[in-house]
Amino acid sequence: MKDKFKVVGINERKIDGRTLVTGSPVFAGDLDLPGMLHVALLTSPVAHARITRLDTSAAEALDGVACVLTHRNTPEMRYTTAGQGHPEPSPYDTRMFDTKVRFIGDRVAAVAADSPAIALRALGLIDAEYEDLGPVLSIDAALAPGAPVIHDEPDALDIWDAEHNIASVVSAIAGDVTAGFDESDVVVETTTETQYAQHAPLEPHVVVSSINPEGRITLVSSTQVPFHVRRIVARLLDVPIHRIRVIKPRLGGGFGVKQEVLIEDVAALMTLRTGRPVRFEFTRSQEFISSRTRHPMRVRVKLGARSDGIVHAIDMEAISNTGAYGAHALTVMSNTGSKTLPLYNKAPHVRFDGKAVYTTMPVAGAYRGYGGTQGCYPLEMAMDEIAERLHIDPVELRSRNHIRAGQTSPIFEELGEGRKGTPQIITSCELDACLQVGAERFDWVRKRAEPRGDGSIRHGVGMSVHMQGSGIPLVDMAAATVAMNDDGSFNLLVGATDLGTGSDTILAQIAAEVLGVPLTRIVVVSSDTDLTPFDTGAYASSTTYVSGWAVQRAAEEVRDRIVAVAATMLETEPEQLVLADSRVSTSDGRSVDLAAIGHRSYYGPDPAQIAATASFVPESSAPPFMAAFTEVAVDVETGRIEVLDFVAAVDCGTAVNPRLAEGQVEGAIANGIGYALTEQMEFTRLGRVKNPDLARYKIPGTMDLPPIRVFLVESYEPTGPMGAKSVAEIGINGPLPAIANAVYHAVGIRLTHPPFTSEKVWRALRAAGVGA
Repeated sequence: MKDKFKVVGINERKIDGRTLVTGSPVFAGDLDLPGMLHVALLTSPVAHARITRLDTSAAEALDGVACVLTHRNTPEMRYTTAGQGHPEPSPYDTRMFDTKVRFIGDRVAAVAADSPAIALRALGLIDAEYEDLGPVLSIDAALAPGAPVIHDEPDALDIWDAEHNIASVVSAIAGDVTAGFDESDVVVETTTETQYAQHAPLEPHVVVSSINPEGRITLVSSTQVPFHVRRIVARLLDVPIHRIRVIKPRLGGGFGVKQEVLIEDVAALMTLRTGRPVRFEFTRSQEFISSRTRHPMRVRVKLGARSDGIVHAIDMEAISNTGAYGAHALTVMSNTGSKTLPLYNKAPHVRFDGKAVYTTMPVAGAYRGYGGTQGCYPLEMAMDEIAERLHIDPVELRSRNHIRAGQTSPIFEELGEGRKGTPQIITSCELDACLQVGAERFDWVRKRAEPRGDGSIRHGVGMSVHMQGSGIPLVDMAAATVAMNDDGSFNLLVGATDLGTGSDTILAQIAAEVLGVPLTRIVVVSSDTDLTPFDTGAYASSTTYVSGWAVQRAAEEVRDRIVAVAATMLETEPEQLVLADSRVSTSDGRSVDLAAIGHRSYYGPDPAQIAATASFVPESSAPPFMAAFTEVAVDVETGRIEVLDFVAAVDCGTAVNPRLAEGQVEGAIANGIGYALTEQMEFTRLGRVKNPDLARYKIPGTMDLPPIRVFLVESYEPTGPMGAKSVAEIGINGPLPAIANAVYHAVGIRLTHPPFTSEKVWRALRAAGVGA
């Protein structure tokens, strides 16, 4: 099938590439409107307190101040900031401005003024006093008897157990894990605890709001979820949805952090109150502190296997720190199990228990990998322990156990995105090929057999395997419109959100393939709630799989209408015609080009626009698969880990644009290496972030990274558009477990608390008597 493609599968240049590299003003922050106000945000200096005094009179009296917002003059309703399908599977535990603050960085007040300097000066004039309620800075502190109750408000909705600081709970079970472990020949158990990590997009959150003479508000926002922004802001402002327009321009990175409504509500309300344009942009420190982070998580995995290496029982328990609010508490925790446990479906006995806990720490949210990253880490370490105990090569052990095409797992049905899951049969899986290609390209057998060294530098190799998903079944919905122009070109209108990933290009390639035209004949309009059809947004690795199907269906309808018009022009039956190379042709050589068909549809007899809109809701979430291999050098005198090589072999179905797909995996791996080795938000004993900037938060640069080699394994997903499935998230899951396994191979210690900094590794080495 794939060898018949002419546009799909080709390394087309990104359609916005030239615009981006030439520095054109295409981002929300580039917008400068006449009379624009600038917002400054006052945030809480304490982790947990009730506001006892808030005097804004001096700030309001300052010349140039147009609006001040606090809990006194903003909506009191509870909502969730999560950009998820409605009804959201998240607690309604947030107010725009509250009488209580729950972390250092929580909203207290906002000022809009004629200039940023005036707005900042006004913040200094606000007199705020707080009644300290005591910080709750860890999972253990939150669950301790007598711990301060973080969410004691009576009007919150869907909190599992507010009195005990439990935001959400989820569980799933198949078989009898107790019996399964009793029947196993070898049982291992490991517990890992992951850290606070920041998305750190180069472009912080930014929105520009304005209002037209008819009273319609326009929000130009750096968002991943424009339609969810529109819905949530409309509810908060008590205005009809049709009075709000959201436009997503080019985006300077998202990684999940922009799947929230964090600034749009404030800007829109200020515009509504003042009648003036408003610009609200997080500072870099606010981006670190007041936006969102990855969920810190404690995950315990117990694994039992028979003597032949077949996994017989898996027990996973996850406790997640959701921070002060629970926008993604339930769904991230669900994915910790649902994106990991089905991978080893030979086990008849499987249990997952998850609990998301409130603390007075920065709020955790959506982050690339979305819980699967935290879950695969201990699972893949436990698999390596099983391999060692049974003297089986780690690659072979994975090959014996992983799920295959035509198979299922009970976890699919039990665990969904915060709701009951969906039964699913795997319709494509080339993980065996990924293992083979990855091992060969990495030279696994030779490297694993080599001496590890007996001096200060020890070498080791490690690997891991992974699955992810492609959208949320029976929840996500995408629509697309394809319209033919009178010159035979096409407009493609999609609500899908390009985060810099190239999805506008990908969707255009799908349309071009169906319509038989080069990519240059497709004009893409995306992410404008007034102009484009609905799309749930860019999250859950959904765009190619879900939005791609909507595009393909709409394009197929347009293709059929084009052929019908051509049949009239050529005086033949549609079944006798073929659309290719911008022409519709008969078998006897007669043809008509698309420009003539387009012109006739506009100006000929019985003119009618050739256009179609189609939508798509997935019934399954076809997982991509990956095998990751890495080599490390560990300095036993200093504890420094150097990653020398990283190979990823990925099954993503048809790669609509292979270069863009490889780039997504490479970027995700780089992100994952940082998560494994250097990236961590650090806090004082009172809960204040110590490193809220790019100078002190250690993101690896290109000189810090190893060669990253990505190999896309030939595959075709029958449920995906053009045979495609997702690719953007899975790469981030590989580095942490693969590096941990490589370190064990090198020096014999299991690292369970990332990031693996030199000091942390040095202490672990000394505790194990290595290198002393």
